[in-house]
Amino acid sequence: MAIPDPPQPIQCILLDIEGTTSSISFVHDVMFPFVLEHLDAYLVENFSDTQTKAACEQIAVDAGYPSLEKWAENENQTDVLELIKAKVRELMQQDAKTTGLKALQGLIWDSGFRSGQLKSHVFPDVLPAIQSWRDSGIDVRIYSSGSVAAQKLFFGHVDKIGDCLQLFSGHYDTQIGGKKESQSYHRIAQDWGVAPGQILFVSDVPEELAAAASAGLQVCGSRRPGNASTPAESDLIWIDSFDQITQRYTA
Repeated sequence: MAIPDPPQPIQCILLDIEGTTSSISFVHDVMFPFVLEHLDAYLVENFSDTQTKAACEQIAVDAGYPSLEKWAENENQTDVLELIKAKVRELMQQDAKTTGLKALQGLIWDSGFRSGQLKSHVFPDVLPAIQSWRDSGIDVRIYSSGSVAAQKLFFGHVDKIGDCLQLFSGHYDTQIGGKKESQSYHRIAQDWGVAPGQILFVSDVPEELAAAASAGLQVCGSRRPGNASTPAESDLIWIDSFDQITQRYTA
């Protein structure tokens, strides 16, 4: 069956990270274990730091408490660091996308990237394609459940390449809303200053694509090694390489 032409020209491309620009295995097998391995030492060494304290306070808010102090009182816990450590491990076991967790993960990754212990994995077709889109006048931004700070670290320390942040004009995280919520994509389009239909959103998660489509964005599914199987009954367009996006939407 022939694929119909896009309904209107693409001016902007919004990209997911995990399973789209980078392998799921890198995130789950390298980045997440790094957090768990360094969590205890990082909190002991950096808890008084403003950003770390703010992330921990947000973890308490995400858990339903007005503050870290009130959370500790409710749990009859005198050692707030032990409370945070246990909650972070619980949330990561659940693969939660809460704002405080993502902020703290980003801070721990920051230490790893800056020390050279971490280098980001990006599929080889990704950066050349994004550069070609930029050269043709298409604006490119990132939307991930990982914090904006973590996104910038990720693309600022790509293995064998280095800093690629100049390819992106903006970043969005859960501060703008959940990725499976239609309203989040309305907010992104409004912030971007373009009509929703002029944005192409690329992700490996069908629920995210459905939310974006309901907001009027054009959508495209990412099918990468290690991703979940493509739904058998799906009218979505799926791509295996960003070269296919270039051919279909920008050629």
